[in-house]
Amino acid sequence: HDPVEAVSLADRVLVLQDGHTLQDDSPAEVSRHPRSPWVARMLGRNAWPVASGAAGLTVDGGGVLVAAEPPPAGTRALAIIAPEAVALHRDKPGGSPRNVWPGTVREITASGSRLRVLVTSDRVPPLVAEITPQAAAELGLADGVPVWTGVKATEVTVVPL
Repeated sequence: HDPVEAVSLADRVLVLQDGHTLQDDSPAEVSRHPRSPWVARMLGRNAWPVASGAAGLTVDGGGVLVAAEPPPAGTRALAIIAPEAVALHRDKPGGSPRNVWPGTVREITASGSRLRVLVTSDRVPPLVAEITPQAAAELGLADGVPVWTGVKATEVTVVPL
C-alpha cells in the first residue's frame, strides 16, 4: 500500500514488521508517534534511534540531540523531527535552536510546492529539511553547498521504544 495514502484515507492503520504487529493505531497517532525509524521515514519524518542520558539523547551512529521533554536516563527511544522543523542557514545561527550542526547539501528534490533538502553531517545522521523554493534560491543551495541546520528542542518528539 502507499503509506501516505493509507494514513490519509484510513480510520485505523496496522503496521507489520517481520510478520508481527508493530503498531495498530489511528492514522494521527501513527503519524505523531511512529514506533520505528522505517515507519517515520515512510511518513516523511527524520527519525533516529537514541538513548537518553545526562548529556541529552545520544544518537545511534553518533551525535547528541536536545529535546524539550526527554525520557528518563537509560531509555531507548526514537527521536523524530519533521522536515519542516529543520531550518537551514549559510552561517552558524544564533538564537534559540538547541540543536545546531554544520552539514553539506547532498540532494534537493521537489515535493509539491516545497523542496526537500538532504543534508549530511559528521555530527549526526543525514537530515531532511523542507523549505520553499524562494528560501533555497536566497540561500544559494545546490549539491555540495555547506549549510548549518537548526532544530529547536521543542521540535524533537521522543517516542520510547
